[in-house]
Amino acid sequence: MGATRADESMEANGTGAPDALEEACGVFAVYAPGEDVARLTAYGLQALQHRGQESAGIATGDGECLRCHKGIGLVTQVFDDAAMDSLTGHLAVGHVRYSTSGAAASSDAAQPHLSAIDDVAIALVHNGTLLDTDRLQRARAAQGGSMDTDTKAACLVIAEATRETGSVRQGIRWAMGELQGAYAMVLATPEALYAFRDPCGIRPLCIGRLPSGGWVVSSETCGLDIVGAAYVRDIEPGEVARLGAEGLDSELGPAAARRASCIFEYVYFARPDSVIDGQSVYQARRAMGAALAREAPVEADLVLGAPDSGTPAATGYAEASGIPYAFGIVKNHYVGRTFIQPTQAMRERGIKLKLNPLPSVIAGKRLVVVDDSIVRGTTSRQLVAMLYEAGAVEVHLRIVSPEVAWPCFYGIDTASRSQLLAAGRSVGAMNEWIGSSSLAFLSLEGLRSAVSGARHQGWCEACFTGSYPMAVPDDAPSSSTGA
Repeated sequence: MGATRADESMEANGTGAPDALEEACGVFAVYAPGEDVARLTAYGLQALQHRGQESAGIATGDGECLRCHKGIGLVTQVFDDAAMDSLTGHLAVGHVRYSTSGAAASSDAAQPHLSAIDDVAIALVHNGTLLDTDRLQRARAAQGGSMDTDTKAACLVIAEATRETGSVRQGIRWAMGELQGAYAMVLATPEALYAFRDPCGIRPLCIGRLPSGGWVVSSETCGLDIVGAAYVRDIEPGEVARLGAEGLDSELGPAAARRASCIFEYVYFARPDSVIDGQSVYQARRAMGAALAREAPVEADLVLGAPDSGTPAATGYAEASGIPYAFGIVKNHYVGRTFIQPTQAMRERGIKLKLNPLPSVIAGKRLVVVDDSIVRGTTSRQLVAMLYEAGAVEVHLRIVSPEVAWPCFYGIDTASRSQLLAAGRSVGAMNEWIGSSSLAFLSLEGLRSAVSGARHQGWCEACFTGSYPMAVPDDAPSSSTGA
């Protein structure tokens, strides 16, 4: 079947937007008097670099003031020894960020965002998306202040609530009743850190302890590992945790109707060496591959993983199916998201910059290729064509998640529904357009079973089902402009 007009429009999209779901950002923070908190935070941000590669920033507090350094680029590009030496203090907050799809990286949007509550300086880092910044702006129009990013909006609402309650933590709790959306945030004053998540717990956030007794907050446990911190626990949905001279003190804020953690963290976003809510991401991905082998078996000679997130799942598929696993696709890790692609023809061939098959491995073979998801489908289509060009006899595509048919409004950079290949198309139609020998997706039940080791079983699955855990305004963005 030839490409439909909608397919051609999707394929010829001139935005250069990536054919993948992109996590909005990662947050990291340290409270550790006597430690080099800026360098510890830089190490933590490097571990979280997969969550954001367009800007990075760190703010430190010494009990009296906050100092901040941030800029465009990777952590190693933004920070040198001089910047690190200038960031003194006993606490730090840091951030790595992706901008909205198709938008240029902006130094103004880089975090931490600095503000003040009367004469107390604050720095805020944020992973997620607020859904109602227009409403918040209208309600406070007379007071002035910019709400052109989610993080600025959160700062203004928290400041207002703190003045009313007389306490930063109580101000955050009150503001959490006003802020609608998904968020994992850390707010720093010169004296303490405040870590908190939205009541549904959509975006991840955890706490660790340093050998010195200091505290660490990270989007993922891989951030704790790199600084030698022991995992303590996850921040609970709706919880506000204060980390200061008195240690860890927390209380719960507003409750949600149900838990709704992003299940896609296990599929793709999180690093495989992270543990979320007690569930190993690596083991979950292996279990996804094994479940898919049971649900969608096929006769083949080799199993290949689409690097990197497809690799653990491919080993699980191979083990469950009895088909040998092979390393047959090489990934170039040094091609960034912002690589210049001036013509559509170059965009369409751009996958060769990132992925290249090994003909000596795959020529004459029937292949099962395991990948994490299909978004627009262009990458899958080009990869399948490359594998055939390299001599593959058959290419059976196996996806270890259900069909992504709905956009995310909770901090993930994704396409509109009209650009999602699975929206309104059958698996057969998608298979014909991609050009694979066969195509199968893991069922939602299979995905849930693969993450059954998590301490809770409440998931946000909206990108698969269209059932959103909180109301989404008609004009809500499908990805964050401020996180």
